[in-house]
Amino acid sequence: MVAVSGIPGSGKTTLAAKVSNGLNKKHAQTSPGTHNGNPVAAFIPMDGYHLSRAQLDAMPDPQNAHARRGAAFTFDADKFFALVKKLREPILPETRTLYAPSFDHAKKDPVADDIPIARSVRIVIFEGNYCSLNHGPWKEAADLMDELWFVDVDFQIARKRLIHRHLKAGIAQNEEEAAKRADENDLLNGKEIIDSRLDVHELVTSKEDPEWAPEYQGIGDGKD
Repeated sequence: MVAVSGIPGSGKTTLAAKVSNGLNKKHAQTSPGTHNGNPVAAFIPMDGYHLSRAQLDAMPDPQNAHARRGAAFTFDADKFFALVKKLREPILPETRTLYAPSFDHAKKDPVADDIPIARSVRIVIFEGNYCSLNHGPWKEAADLMDELWFVDVDFQIARKRLIHRHLKAGIAQNEEEAAKRADENDLLNGKEIIDSRLDVHELVTSKEDPEWAPEYQGIGDGKD
């Protein structure tokens, strides 16, 4: 199990998706007799562990919870840890397909049991802002990983990407609004991610490469 983390706009989602897709493609090419259309790698974004809007509404300060959506406290860390722990169990003949939640950007809420993790899977690539955080259930999950990767990026590059993303996704109506969201939420979370990061096995430097654009990795514009 590999967990890929980084600040918002670092490119961690793109990297994790490319690695997972590459492993499955390589397996199909080199082991056609055992492949049978079954994936050997699974890609699990942390997006599905967002608390729902209804859960944010029920918080003591719902206005702040919605404004800070994407901060560590707006995710279900316990549920994420539960899946990681379950995946650490031995694969037996009776082992069934496990499921992880996804996130519906149109509805702005998670979708339960939407990403299958088949018995054939031997490599799980997790990705998310907090996969290498040094406290709480995030650390407990990180301790069960075989490797922790961190995608390093300059904050100004990440800021530029985030502004572009927010405009393209319709989250912000203009550049000023997009910049405000990046500065007051995304990069604020980024500081916590940097300050509270565990030691990692691999530090990956993020660079601009059009061939690595999210749309070429089978992921949407709202990803990084």
